[in-house]
Amino acid sequence: MKKILISGATGLVGKKLSRKLHERGYKVEILVRSKSKKTDFKSYIWDYENGFLEDGALDNTYIFIHLAGAPISKRWTKAYKKEIYKSRVDSAQFIYEKMLEKDIHPEAVISSSAVGFYGQITSEHIFSEDNSPAEDFLGGVCRDWELKALQFENLGSRVVRIRTATVLSEKGGALEVLRKPVDLNIGSPLGTGKQYFPWIHIDDLVNIYFKAIEDVSINGAYNASAPDFVTNEILTKKLASHLNKKLFLPNIPKFVIKTILGEMSVLALEGSRISSRKIENSGFNFKYNNLDLALSDVL
Repeated sequence: MKKILISGATGLVGKKLSRKLHERGYKVEILVRSKSKKTDFKSYIWDYENGFLEDGALDNTYIFIHLAGAPISKRWTKAYKKEIYKSRVDSAQFIYEKMLEKDIHPEAVISSSAVGFYGQITSEHIFSEDNSPAEDFLGGVCRDWELKALQFENLGSRVVRIRTATVLSEKGGALEVLRKPVDLNIGSPLGTGKQYFPWIHIDDLVNIYFKAIEDVSINGAYNASAPDFVTNEILTKKLASHLNKKLFLPNIPKFVIKTILGEMSVLALEGSRISSRKIENSGFNFKYNNLDLALSDVL
């Protein structure tokens, strides 16, 4: 069996992807910060901050999937912004150096990235993989994250970067937060409500990773964002409709969101349209290509 090594495998996407790969006959092994969590897969301790990697972790790695990264949904203090950065960028550098040291040459390295690469701005522009990274915080994180992934080309690996939109799933993740005010009958659009909300159903995202593993023509950066462009206002109204709730409150003003969330408020108040054309042109078909389909499933 071909070994696939995954960092961040205990997260929302990692759990589902690991199960699917195991079901398809791959040998799944994972990197963990501690062995306190129960897992179905052989796990190895890693500590990139202190330079520790358990023996055998990299042996016979056919593909390395880098999903590790601290959640961006916690308040962005100066210290936590460093954690967001290091957990993605420094961790990738650590694995690269260990593979170099141990003469490990994976067939492919598939790294998570985010549509934050293009910046947190509200724009009518449709961003494609050809666009340059933004100069804001998330743009810088994604740029450096991807640059570390590209180093693996020095090992002869095919490198794929998956720029992921907000993931909609049945349990956990963003939807749990988004639906709460609607469930409590206090839901309303945020700010102007006109900011776009790039999103993807978790099953489609897992299938994009699966395609990146099995289709050797997949190389470079790909947006993982559904082709359905919706605004925050549309999202809020559709959530209410699917939950059989009414919206009667006015939009929540920007200054209120900024006061509550601080710098992180850009995640709620800004958003652009993200092109899915490149991944679709590769032959990928979205199972959930519009928001109503996705919400019907995950709710």
